Parts: sequence; structure tokens; C-alpha cells
Amino acid sequence: MADLERIVHYANEHESHWSRQIDGTFGAHQKEQPPWNKLLGPIHDRGPATGVILHKGKKLIDWGTPDRADLTYSVVKTYLALVAGVAWDKGLITDIDSRVGSQLPGIGFDSDHNHTITWRQLLQQTSEWEGTLWGIPDQVDRNSTATYGRPASGPKGAARPLQEPGSYWEYNDIRVNQLAYALLMLFKQPLPEVFFQYIMTPLQASDNWQWVGYENSWVTIDGKRMQSVTGGTHWGGGMSISANDQALIGKMMLNDGKAGDTVVLSSKWIEQMITPCAIAPFYGYMVWLNTEQKIFDSLSESAVIAVGAGSSLVCLDREYDLIVVIRWIEANAANGLLKKVIQAINDLA
Repeated sequence: MADLERIVHYANEHESHWSRQIDGTFGAHQKEQPPWNKLLGPIHDRGPATGVILHKGKKLIDWGTPDRADLTYSVVKTYLALVAGVAWDKGLITDIDSRVGSQLPGIGFDSDHNHTITWRQLLQQTSEWEGTLWGIPDQVDRNSTATYGRPASGPKGAARPLQEPGSYWEYNDIRVNQLAYALLMLFKQPLPEVFFQYIMTPLQASDNWQWVGYENSWVTIDGKRMQSVTGGTHWGGGMSISANDQALIGKMMLNDGKAGDTVVLSSKWIEQMITPCAIAPFYGYMVWLNTEQKIFDSLSESAVIAVGAGSSLVCLDREYDLIVVIRWIEANAANGLLKKVIQAINDLA
């Protein structure tokens, strides 16, 4: 028990420097150059340092406000990949290497550069999609410096020459939003409804969550007005969800897509999600992979991590049968906290 208490103490001692109230220190958009440093979607005040640890399917400990729906930032990218999995399981995507523009003409994949982009490339962030979506050009997020990715090849937002789709990895939020838009057009149904019906309901999760887009990301499909959601909160929007619900989602993923005896997603889709990208072995389908333990040396090489600004983490480690949800910790303290978690479960063994 003392080891678990040290985990909580460490998390509280290393709480994120972001203010708990929306101010000049809160939000990823703050780092952008004008006019891209403004919010297009809602954000809200955050809760305290929070976490949930599940070991062998059972909760070991939680802290903070684990039932509070809080912003996840880019952790929602992983949930976007789960929605893509629903489309794949239902046969809406029959070939992950098929061209998106061939299936969905007229939504941004028709140019000479974009017409060969596939679903896999969008999910692995290798699409090199070029264009403007919801008023933001993809160039704004070129040379983005994701915490665990490769170093940028030039200044953020510079007009880096585009490569052939599938040949270059870049963490680019506009392209992720383009994936969300494509999935909306594929389902012809708001993605939060898809997520609720096919993911959250079979998990018996709470209804204390929301997934929203930008003020200008509304479209009309078959006469119905619906909002295209975002794959993060870079310019606002995104998903607010509780740490307890995130732990449920993580448990399903660790159990190869099952919640108890219920198949939520096929094991084949989960396997695809956590397969390393050929040109970026630290990344799968919108998840980070701990290949060669380069992200967290405290976790096994097979660990899978969803990462959001602030920082928010959901770590899945099959070797330890472990799920760790961490909310609002300094990024440089995350590995130290995970070391304490591994030490605690080893001591409990």
C-alpha cells in the first residue's frame, strides 16, 4: 500500500504547469503564430492531477477526480482509430489500403497529390495530405514537434516540400481532422453517435463525456446538419471523458477488442492498430508504440500509449497486464511515475 501511496504523491507533486482555469497558459493553440493562435472550438477548465491503475483487470488505485470528464487532447486520436475499426468491422472500409478519394469523391482527395491517399496512410499519419480544412491549412502543422516523434525537419509551419503519400511520417492535426471528416462522410452519421453505439454502450461506460468539433465544422449530409469532430483539442473541441471511462476503453483494447464476453471490435483490428508503421516503428494507427522502449523505458517494449497535451496518457502493457491512465502530469515526469507503478505491481506479486 505504501508503494501505491507514493505513486499518488508523485503524481500530485508533478502536476501539469497548465492552469486549472482557462488562461494564457492553457491550450496547445497558444504556441501557434497569428492568426492560428485562436480557438475555433470550446475548451473548459481542467481538474487536478488524476489517475487510474488497473492490474490484471482489477483497479489497484485511483486518485484526483477519476469520474470527471476532462479534456484529453490528442488521446482522442486513438478513439478516432477505434471508430475507423467500427467502419472496417462493418465492411464500410473493405480494404485499408484502398484510396479514400475513390470511395469518397469531392471531400478533399481529388487533387493530383491527394488522390492516392489510403485509409492506412491517414491512420498512420503518413498521408502527406495537402489542403485547408475548417479554415486551417495543413501547412500550419507541418514540422510539428510531437513529444515522442522524430525531430522536425524545419521551422514549425514552414512550407516543407511534400513527399509522396505513404513515404513520410508527420504528426499533423489538420490531417487527423481530415480523417475524422472522411469517416463522418463514410458513416453519414455523427462520429460521437457511432462511438456511443459501438464502443461506449457495450463497454457499459458512463454517458459523462462529449466529443465536439469547431464552430465552423458543421456540414449537411442527406439533409441533416451534423458536426465534424476533431482528433484533438489543438484549436479547441475534441473529447472530454473521465479517467475511469478511459480505463474501460483501455481494458477492451488490452483484451483484444472484448469487454468480458462481448466483442466490441475485432481482434484483427486491434492487432492492426498496434502494428508498427513501416517508416515510423514508434507509431501504429493513432497510437504510440514503445518500440525498443524508446518512449518509456519503464514499460515493456510491447506497450501501447495514447498521448495528449497537458499531459494526458493512457498506457497499455500486455506483459504486465497493466492499464495506467494519467491526467495532468508534466511530460518529463511521466516515466518516473510509471517506474513507480511497475515497482508497486512487482512488489505485489
